[in-house]
Amino acid sequence: DDDDDNNDGGNQGGFRRRRRSSITYQLAAIADIGGVNSFRSFARSWQRAAGFHEVIPRRPSFVLAPEGEAQDLEYSRSHVQGSQPQSGLLRQHLEASSSQANGESSSAIDSSPRPMRMSRRDDETKPLLDVEAGDSSIAGSPRSSIFAVPPHLAAPDIVGSYGSFRDSSPFGTMDRGTRHRISFSEGSGWGVADEDEVEGEDAAHGEHQPILVKEVKQGNKVVLAVEGQSTLPQSVFNSINALIGVGLLSLPLAFQMTGWITGLFLLTFTAAVTSYTGKLLAKCMNFDPSLITYSDLAYVSFGTRARVIVSALFSLELIAACVALVILFADSLSLLLPGFATVNTWKVVASGLVLVLNALPLRLLSYTSVVGIFSTFCIVVIVIIDGFYKPNYPGSLREPATTYLLPENWLAVPLAYGLLASPWGAHSVFPSIYRDMRHPYKWGKAVNITFSFSYLVDTCLAVIGLLMFGDGIKDAITSNILKSKGYPDALKIIMCIFIAIIPLTKIPLNARPIITTLDVICGVHEQHHHHHDTPHSQPTRSSVLITKAVRMLVRVFVVVLLLFISIVFPAFDSVCAFLGAALCTLISIILPISFYLKLYWQDVTFREKTVSAILLVVFSILGTLGTIWTFLPKHLIGAD
Repeated sequence: DDDDDNNDGGNQGGFRRRRRSSITYQLAAIADIGGVNSFRSFARSWQRAAGFHEVIPRRPSFVLAPEGEAQDLEYSRSHVQGSQPQSGLLRQHLEASSSQANGESSSAIDSSPRPMRMSRRDDETKPLLDVEAGDSSIAGSPRSSIFAVPPHLAAPDIVGSYGSFRDSSPFGTMDRGTRHRISFSEGSGWGVADEDEVEGEDAAHGEHQPILVKEVKQGNKVVLAVEGQSTLPQSVFNSINALIGVGLLSLPLAFQMTGWITGLFLLTFTAAVTSYTGKLLAKCMNFDPSLITYSDLAYVSFGTRARVIVSALFSLELIAACVALVILFADSLSLLLPGFATVNTWKVVASGLVLVLNALPLRLLSYTSVVGIFSTFCIVVIVIIDGFYKPNYPGSLREPATTYLLPENWLAVPLAYGLLASPWGAHSVFPSIYRDMRHPYKWGKAVNITFSFSYLVDTCLAVIGLLMFGDGIKDAITSNILKSKGYPDALKIIMCIFIAIIPLTKIPLNARPIITTLDVICGVHEQHHHHHDTPHSQPTRSSVLITKAVRMLVRVFVVVLLLFISIVFPAFDSVCAFLGAALCTLISIILPISFYLKLYWQDVTFREKTVSAILLVVFSILGTLGTIWTFLPKHLIGAD
């Protein structure tokens, strides 16, 4: 263990250190089996993926892996005629931050001032790294917003402000030699220090680790680029973990509303289009290496207002996902234990457990998310086993229910579209997962594997659920299993345990960005205090108590908000339909296509423009109708 090796103690302490170190190294050897795809590497990849969730701009720190002598740094999309060197986006960020602190332009890499000359396209991307200071001209800029907190890199993102672990294993892409941390201080600005000198700094930065950046030579230029760490299997796993959720439990109901032909067509068409837009996001990320998150794309494409809109959409998406999980938890336990407690009582229980789990650190919650996806797969397996176990309808695969090729009620199809689109809403984290890849050129393969696997699981459950219950299908297939007789009680109990695990593992992760945002708004965020407290200012005891009290009230408020919404909107299928029709359609289809057209309009072929326009029109209509249908009384559309 690294910490043990660095300790200096007496003979007794040295003896304990050697014993513990021996055991630790044995465990480390096991964890490192597989090289870059070892369990240790997977665990770090999970933790990084869990850290992608963020609403507010976070002041990042950087870890630079020196690979050669210091050279002039430029960014790949920055091109200047003549001999004047040009600063890239990362460099502009560092220079602007240092200038704000010192009153002069200096870089973390080279302290000599550099003139900045930018082409028209560079001027479009420069707002990505705007630093708002006291200067009135900057404060009054149309690019300024409530989300711009200086200094920041690509600022706000609800799902995906990039955070990364320093690689301490011999299988990482970074050199294990001495690294340098490009760090920021209010007094001295940006500077380079040995990593050992700032070892304790991470604690002050909170749970997010520094961004790894590296120098890459492109022709006669040296550019700064984020260094990815996740391999293809790790990226696929993180993508599947983000893509597969409890929304698939409502797919049998969607097939019942649409019939076989319409349902399979809509599910397949939506999966194909979202797979295509997932690859488009990678092309958009290649517009400039400094782009890290989804909201970066919104900002560089359409400016600050788009970034605010995207942040609002992400907030709605997380809140709706949390509400759906609370409803699923309460409905399932109420069916398993009828008469023991009301549905609303179970919602209160779920909220109380979530309030406790919110206190866990992110590194632990990242592992619980893996338990959540494992529970989802187990539920699918249990449904299949139950279908073959029971001999007679309803709920049997051996005696299938009556089904239809086309919808019996076409008015219910817009509502069904929302349910069929809800499983494809992971694009908000795709840019961060892409940027975290060791080999980004494999992203297309990762998307193909991810969507093929997810499509197989979703279609399998939808088909099996419809065959088992037909017209009797409920909002979630698990509700049918728990209410029907003829299944083993042990499987019902195990299924309910897995259903209870999913909300308890997913809600704390989904709610954390919202909590962090409210902490910042209230001025009690830990990172905010770390960067704004001067070395000579010590918080008083009363201020510390007030800060802790406000932070606790924020967490209670978020949980109470989720509880209130789950009571006011108690239908699981309606919440999932809103997620799919309104949010997934916008975030996963409409916005990625819009980003691509805006950034590459001059390079896009006429055929691509035509196809993109058709997709935008079709899914705008589907999304609008599906969102409206979500709020209509079900008896009006015959879906009750």
